[in-house]
Amino acid sequence: MSSRIDTTEFERLRGERDLYRRLLELGGQTELTTFLREALALVVEATGAVQGYLELHDDLDGPAANCWSMAHGFTDQQLETVRAAISRGIIAEALATGQTIVTQSALLDPRFSERRSVQVAQIEGVLCTPIGVDPPLGVLYLQGRANSGPFSADDRMNAEIFARHLVPLAGNLIIRERRDVDPTRPFRDTLRLENVVGRSAALAAMLRQVALVVPLEVTVLLTGESGTGKSQIARVIHENGPRSGYPFVELNCAAMPENLVESELFGALRGAHSTADRKIEGKVAAAEHGTLFLDEIGDLALPAQAKLLQLLHAKQYYPLGSTRPVYADVRVIAATNVDLAGAVAAKRFREDLLYRLQVLPVRVPTLAERREDVAEIAAHCCVAACDRHALGRLVLSRGAQRAVESAEWRGNVRQLANAIEAAAIRAAGEGALQIEPHHVFPEGIDPQIREENLTFQQATRNFQAQLLRQALEDAGWNVTEVARRLDLARSHVYKLIRAFGLERV
Repeated sequence: MSSRIDTTEFERLRGERDLYRRLLELGGQTELTTFLREALALVVEATGAVQGYLELHDDLDGPAANCWSMAHGFTDQQLETVRAAISRGIIAEALATGQTIVTQSALLDPRFSERRSVQVAQIEGVLCTPIGVDPPLGVLYLQGRANSGPFSADDRMNAEIFARHLVPLAGNLIIRERRDVDPTRPFRDTLRLENVVGRSAALAAMLRQVALVVPLEVTVLLTGESGTGKSQIARVIHENGPRSGYPFVELNCAAMPENLVESELFGALRGAHSTADRKIEGKVAAAEHGTLFLDEIGDLALPAQAKLLQLLHAKQYYPLGSTRPVYADVRVIAATNVDLAGAVAAKRFREDLLYRLQVLPVRVPTLAERREDVAEIAAHCCVAACDRHALGRLVLSRGAQRAVESAEWRGNVRQLANAIEAAAIRAAGEGALQIEPHHVFPEGIDPQIREENLTFQQATRNFQAQLLRQALEDAGWNVTEVARRLDLARSHVYKLIRAFGLERV
């Protein structure tokens, strides 16, 4: 008896080894579609299936996302039926649950017999398994058996081995394909963007404007919400422009008292005001030949606005207490998170200065507009925090990635970076090897907490979970339909299902 068990286990391990070895051999392909076509043929052979369908996505959402599909043994009409079932029927069930589905006859299986896709195609034996997890990156669908009988336990094992090893083996080829469709790639090839993280279409649109203004000697106005990274983009413009070898000097106009901002900006002679016990060099002089970055320009006092207008118009200024103009060779980049046109209407900002500043405005997108970049930004912030505090090497767990992707970051990149830094410190303090959701959101989301005691972020996440559950139930867990109704990428819906722990009942 023991000998027979040992022999059976040996045969199972040898079968798994042989399948993996053949997959590895296919991994030497240099073209992704060729690899997927031959890999699908291999798993069809290994399971004895008659027909097979393979669909694989990369891990991006939105316009930058990529999808590859491959079919074996299906007619064009049959293939359309299978593809339609991605969002409903057996395939949808496998993707939603993350579990392999095996049925001897879908027509007789009470789980699927009432589904139109099953009835129309008269589907009998099926083996369907998701590829990848959290969320699935694709699906393997096998239909019919070359020999009599249902798909066996060995067939299921071979399909799951295939699904487990496919993504790592296809990884380099996916990266190559992604590089070809990465909308930020043209700008990364021509600009130094070491700390600009992301591959979203919104980021690429901004970089297109940045590439336009970089070589020009024009004033640039950066607009966008607080925390979006306007200071970083100002440095990108400076470091890639003709003044890169000269100083980059920054002044936060909101942080300066009104009575000192002119002195800080333009300098002052000794005795020009009560605190000028010596000659003070201003930020303009410090930025000579380089770039002067004026953050929160909307908070600049009106008297200083008049002097700044003169600097932009005549390239000269007067230090406080001086009657002699000083010539300035500086490029000015300004940034604001307020509506300057509204400030002009309210008489808080000079209209002529606004015209001078916004020669070529560049809008920096919010994190909500580039949600597909959140996980990559979080990983980048994690590395930076670990290096800064000598915490060793921590990574975000799958759960933490899902949590940050599903959260609302109204403070944009700055809020996300601060949350990840705090999470890294908490995780290191516990001796953890990776950052978990409770490190990022230590307050947790307890459904028993009364609504009035919730933070804004907790209430938002609870609302998102309730909205998603209701949408899934209304759509019969048709993920494609839910994505359409909620205006989300389908892969992001899967991430939210996992993040909120939603299950079909």
